[in-house]
Amino acid sequence: MVYRQNFGRAALGRGRRRRGGGFRWQIMVLFAIGAAVYYFANQKEVPFTGRNQLRTMTVDQELQLGLQSYQQILADNRQNLVTSGPVVDAVRQIGERIARAAAPEDPGFEWAFNVIDSEQVNAFALPGGYTAVYTGLIPVAQNEDGLAVVMGHEVAHALAHHGAERMAQQNMQRIVGTGVAMGAGGMDYGAQRAVMGVFGGISQYGYALPFSRSHESEADYIGLILMSRACYDPREAPKLWERMGAAGGAAPPEFQSTHPSPQTRINDFNEWMPEAVAIYNQNCPKQISLN
Repeated sequence: MVYRQNFGRAALGRGRRRRGGGFRWQIMVLFAIGAAVYYFANQKEVPFTGRNQLRTMTVDQELQLGLQSYQQILADNRQNLVTSGPVVDAVRQIGERIARAAAPEDPGFEWAFNVIDSEQVNAFALPGGYTAVYTGLIPVAQNEDGLAVVMGHEVAHALAHHGAERMAQQNMQRIVGTGVAMGAGGMDYGAQRAVMGVFGGISQYGYALPFSRSHESEADYIGLILMSRACYDPREAPKLWERMGAAGGAAPPEFQSTHPSPQTRINDFNEWMPEAVAIYNQNCPKQISLN
């Protein structure tokens, strides 16, 4: 009887150990290999910068996705859509000039430029080139050159296929996350939560946020080149971000943000300025200097 009780306790102990086992690295390795294959099999080159990016969508798919989202946004803002006036004229003229400047790298996007009446100090360009500017941006932009800084940046996001890249990167994160979850499946509940918490923190602060900031910096650079080609004064870019910084108020530390800080952007623009001024002087009748 004692033997049976001891044997039962021993078996129970083994069961508990199995339920509270360690991380199953073999599963994680398989998913990591799958993520690596997915990554290296879908590499494309970003125009202007030559950076390799993960991208699985075709241009036609981007156009379809962007158009659907754009039509929905315009429908949701039907009452606030501005269809005529000096702001609309300026936005469309700037957009068309920047789109023409992007022609050598344009994969065949259907450029559209609209204005939405809103206090948001913002603009966007969806995959496929579908672009809108919020009227709240106009006072901060102050002039056509300032507006061209922002619109060039948004057009650059579309040209660099950042939306498609972000979706592909999220797919890869899901593959790795599934591997982590399954690898931790044999651990007790508390250990599983700890592992997934660590993975979430690394994924957010070590991958997703830096990835987003790199997109913003890349769009800043490409946008600066585009506005210079289109004969808008690139020297307005750091001035705009001084105004944006003043208008933005308190912000989280840069490592917690999806965007670089205004001062980082100002520093970057100043670093790129000699190239931008040279492009402007090569393409435009009026010559400018770095001063």
